[in-house]
Amino acid sequence: MTRSRRRLVALTAAAALALTGATAGPALAEVPPDAPEQLRNGDFSAGVSPWFSYGTGELGVTDGRLCTTVAAGTANPWDAGIGQDAVPLISGAEYELSFDVSATPGAALKAVLQLGSAPYTTYASVDATATGTAKHVTTTFTAPADNAGAQLIFQVGGSAQAQTFCLDNVSLRGGEAAPPYEPDTGPRVRVNQVGYLPGGPKHATVVTDATEALPWQLTSAAGSVVASGETTPRGVDEASAQRVQTVDFSAYRTPGTGYRLTVDGETSHPFDISGTLYDRLRADSLQFFYAQRSGIAIDGDLIGDEYARPAGHLDVAPNKGDTDVPCQPGVCDYKLDVRGGWYDAGDHGKYVVNGGIATYQLLNAFERTKTAETADGGAALGDATLRVPERGNDVPDVLDEARWELDFLLRMQVPAGKPLAGMVHHKIHDQNWTGLPLAPQDDPQPRELHPPSTAATLNLAAVAAQCARLFAPYDAAFAARCGTAAKTAYAAAKAHPAIYASASDGTGGGAYEDNNVSDEFYWAAVELWLTTGDKAYLADVTGSPLHTADVFTPNGAFGWQSVAALGRLDLATVPNTLPAAEKTRIRASVTTAADRYLAALRDQAYGLPLPGTADAYVWGSNSNMVNNAIVLATAFDLSRDAKYRDGAVQSADYLFGRNALNMSYVTGWGEQNAHNQHSRIFAHQLNPDLPNPPAGSLAGGPNAALQDPYAANLLAGCAPTLCYVDDINSYSTNEVAINWNSALAWLASFLADQGDAAAVPAPTCAVTYTTHGSWPSGFTTQVTVRNTGTSAVNGWSLRWAFTGDQKVSQSWSAQVTQTGATVTAKNLAWNAKLAPGASTTFGLNGTSSGAPNPDPTLITLNGKACTLS
Repeated sequence: MTRSRRRLVALTAAAALALTGATAGPALAEVPPDAPEQLRNGDFSAGVSPWFSYGTGELGVTDGRLCTTVAAGTANPWDAGIGQDAVPLISGAEYELSFDVSATPGAALKAVLQLGSAPYTTYASVDATATGTAKHVTTTFTAPADNAGAQLIFQVGGSAQAQTFCLDNVSLRGGEAAPPYEPDTGPRVRVNQVGYLPGGPKHATVVTDATEALPWQLTSAAGSVVASGETTPRGVDEASAQRVQTVDFSAYRTPGTGYRLTVDGETSHPFDISGTLYDRLRADSLQFFYAQRSGIAIDGDLIGDEYARPAGHLDVAPNKGDTDVPCQPGVCDYKLDVRGGWYDAGDHGKYVVNGGIATYQLLNAFERTKTAETADGGAALGDATLRVPERGNDVPDVLDEARWELDFLLRMQVPAGKPLAGMVHHKIHDQNWTGLPLAPQDDPQPRELHPPSTAATLNLAAVAAQCARLFAPYDAAFAARCGTAAKTAYAAAKAHPAIYASASDGTGGGAYEDNNVSDEFYWAAVELWLTTGDKAYLADVTGSPLHTADVFTPNGAFGWQSVAALGRLDLATVPNTLPAAEKTRIRASVTTAADRYLAALRDQAYGLPLPGTADAYVWGSNSNMVNNAIVLATAFDLSRDAKYRDGAVQSADYLFGRNALNMSYVTGWGEQNAHNQHSRIFAHQLNPDLPNPPAGSLAGGPNAALQDPYAANLLAGCAPTLCYVDDINSYSTNEVAINWNSALAWLASFLADQGDAAAVPAPTCAVTYTTHGSWPSGFTTQVTVRNTGTSAVNGWSLRWAFTGDQKVSQSWSAQVTQTGATVTAKNLAWNAKLAPGASTTFGLNGTSSGAPNPDPTLITLNGKACTLS
């Protein structure tokens, strides 16, 4: 789904003060009439894009003019503005800036050409007085510096009266016509620059004019040819408009470093073959969230000295802070402490709907460890596995990171006794857009709570319900707080089912509008039922039309605006008490969707599970691709069919360089990787004293709509997968975002779990797990394990995980221990050996709070999954 725009605007008063004394230089010789035009849509015949505004009303086109309103009483001219980014200037070139302007009842304004980020250097400016009659203004100047991405701002604030400003025929002629942009795509042989798993698929793509099959050679780091073969011609790739052929070298499985692939006289970037390729990516991709934390000092000892910074938005000047935040005028009569959480993306806003899906994916990555055979019981996501300040507290680190956002989401709930109590404020962010770079602790803008929405309320209901069951073994009080908030939010949403965020509420932060919340209702009901077992929630689940619909769309299985698939995936994977036939149907819907994504992957010459059409390459297309890969991974966890695992593994190739641009979209990963993502915090491209985004940060990816001026100016006419530029100015192709990195973190954890990606072994054990009795505070269970293999088992250890706060209180015929939700049952001396066909039985008593106690869906014997009967 398309994300709300984030604009590069110089807004802060301190920065704007530097602009007030500048004027245009002396008039120069007349700019030739055939000089190239450097502005886009200056006559507004194409609507308002790519023009933006801040501190004004909504932009609109009236009688062919761009018009907007400015409220009375703004203090300074720069407090409101209309502008365009990505204006190219050439040092020493002559330009003519001209425009028609009117204002009612009348006011002064200034047009400023400037550097669009600190220190906001002025290149030229012109003052004018606008009246009710359109006035033509023109000035000429010589550009004092080169800047491919300057900014034109009409400063329209500072009037004691409310004004309506209109612009027309805005023109900047001069300089040179921009040369066609040609990205540096490196060698024509495109590989996963990180590498390949020994037993997994190994594919590459070569761009070539050849139409016949070509020979290929795989060479070792020493230069020896270790494998060879012929390519498969694929014709012209629809998504890239490139003529390509593909290489399949999956048969080569020898681990090593520095491999290269040579085809058609071109040699690829180097890559490895290893079963530990992605181990560090799991931690790197999750580290992104710590770097994005609000309301806490970032510790350089944990993440690197270059990322250390003071806490942001805790009311320490110049911050206005998040500890006592008022609503927008007219929204509420109270203030809330909404400190903490993650900064959403490249700005300093915090958004519940985006925070909801990102938190879900972190929680779900952990919950997967209870039900996926390859996850090793969650050992790699346990306590002290990540670089977070809470490590060592006996809580899995991924839950600690998710809790930082959960605490913020809970604070966004409308207090009891207030109108719309139990609903959740949609977002909190700066009153106006800020420029780049800007560290969180230096943000001077006032912060505002925006109106509650049904979508935000249901996001809280869903993730708080997840929280209640996952935190129950580690922090009962927090789990109970989450459970209460989830139920309260769901009831409030049912009472107010159609309160929608406004699409026009996009000043200072993204709008994140969503006028269809049937999917949010479904997802929240699923999570509440899985956690509580309450039949009323189950009735809402089964009564939703989405329960039997195909909820997995081709261009992205799910996203912040489309969450029904989250409910479906959890019904398929989280142990529950649905009838067996219903479970089978739900799981089949996941594998059926995965089959479609596999078909798309095989159809694409670059091997990714998205269609080749332009509408598949939207804002955040990389996360959509990853989410489709997550469906493939989940299908593997459910079915143990290696084709789904291989599809998920192959999808990662696209992220790490097997794509039309030969670019790894993950910072710090791959020979040629994205590292200038749009971010106010990690703005090294604009200020060398600042860092690039930390390793493991995912760029949004190709966006055929080119929804920012920089990309629109540079990439006009691009084929869909070439509609990307690694530049901080391109927020619609190159931003970072928590919901994109949460998708990467989920997939990275899955990839790391696959090891060598060897053949999936057939089960050699069978388990019968029977709960003979249950009561509000406990249960009695008997477990029988049988050796179905051909070799004797001499010493056994069974492992499974509970869904909530169940705890083993007593056991017999086995040594049973529990850590968190994970139960381990080991043999006693007398029943250690199980000959082929032999079985043994043990039992246990347990306690619980009365929440559901479904049978586990995964029980392993010495680390290998058993058949359940």
